[in-house]
Amino acid sequence: MAKITFIGAGSTVFAQNLLGDILSYPELAHSEIWLYDIDAERLSTSEIVARKIAAFLKISPKIIATTDRDRALDGADYAINMIQVGGYKPCTVTDFEIPKKYGLRQTIADTLGIGGIMRALRTIPVQLEMVHDMERLCPDVLHLNYVNPMAMNVWALNRGSSVRTVGLCHSVRGTAAQLAKDIGVPAGDINYVAAGINHIAFYLKFEKDGRDLYPEIRKVLAEGRVPADNRVRYDLLKRFGYFVTESSEHFSEYVPWYIHRERPDLIEEFNIPLDEYIRRCEVHIADWEKTQAEMEDPNTVIEAKRSSEYASEIIHSSETGVSRVVYANVINKGSISNLPADCCVEVPCLVDKNGVQPVQIGEIPIHLAALMQTSINVQRLTVEAALTGKREHVYHAAMLDPHTAAELSVDQIWSLVDDLIEEHGSWLPGALHEPLREAAE
Repeated sequence: MAKITFIGAGSTVFAQNLLGDILSYPELAHSEIWLYDIDAERLSTSEIVARKIAAFLKISPKIIATTDRDRALDGADYAINMIQVGGYKPCTVTDFEIPKKYGLRQTIADTLGIGGIMRALRTIPVQLEMVHDMERLCPDVLHLNYVNPMAMNVWALNRGSSVRTVGLCHSVRGTAAQLAKDIGVPAGDINYVAAGINHIAFYLKFEKDGRDLYPEIRKVLAEGRVPADNRVRYDLLKRFGYFVTESSEHFSEYVPWYIHRERPDLIEEFNIPLDEYIRRCEVHIADWEKTQAEMEDPNTVIEAKRSSEYASEIIHSSETGVSRVVYANVINKGSISNLPADCCVEVPCLVDKNGVQPVQIGEIPIHLAALMQTSINVQRLTVEAALTGKREHVYHAAMLDPHTAAELSVDQIWSLVDDLIEEHGSWLPGALHEPLREAAE
């Protein structure tokens, strides 16, 4: 019987999706489900949801909710991590509002850019504490990370710990379904291969019964049928020849071309939703009390509906030996031969009793690798800053970020970094608050 621990289980809606996925497998129906969070109230709601899902499925798993991390992790076979360090307030608001004073505009700010850099710097130390606990309490655990910025977190955790950490994101599967809808082909009929880095992976193949579907995708562009919320990605298809796996609002802030200080008209032309993550957070917060009340209502039935997340599939395959392919974020080690061996890549992985095994992709098109490298540079420097506490690496990461450089001068970037570090205060490691040394090492 597997022990499955949810870290940050107070993310109730997301936990609900994963619980429904896991418990709907008969082989996992009697697992030990441990729900851990530092917020006792949110944790209580998640426990109620878990028990209602079990009741709907007519099963009796062992469900334990606790605010004691050691108890939750002790002997765990799988740990699913979905925390957010600093929350919407103060940290997410800080990541948007201070850059905005400098004229730096963002959409999601959780993966790359100055927002992604700061999120990594406050998240990686907390996650390192967790995986060091895992080394002590459950050294053979498979740590499934859903926390952004995905690539930076997975890279840092695999460098800083012996625990197996694999990152999971639904963008590859989700975008494939969107593309299938755009071209009028059932999603289940499509076979694809994607590879790259998280949020900047591309479909190298997109086929049905061996027939290339890229001509059908290009017809959407040629015939003016591009969905209004997907203009950036279809424009990138025109320029690069391949379709990227993450949404247009995300991708617009990973490159210097769509949000640019000298071309404010591009925001409307490409329908770029500035401050989108802020809006989503505010809607979620405004709706939470109502959602919580509905979930806790004794008369509310919570059904187990399968989501597009990979966690349950990985756990099921690892436990049963059923082979399947998922997309996961792992350390490269040559999976993509023309990207750095030590960076974090998103590639297809075979999962069975032997665990998560990355597929060898080989070389990807040179221009796609070059585009990814611009983000890998930022990721590497941010990971280095988080692991060493050297403030100079934060400046360098921000300077090399493509979107930040398109909006701000070098002096502005350095000043912005100073302001963000000061405003984040104790959310960041103390070493990052030390003045910059005269001679950077």
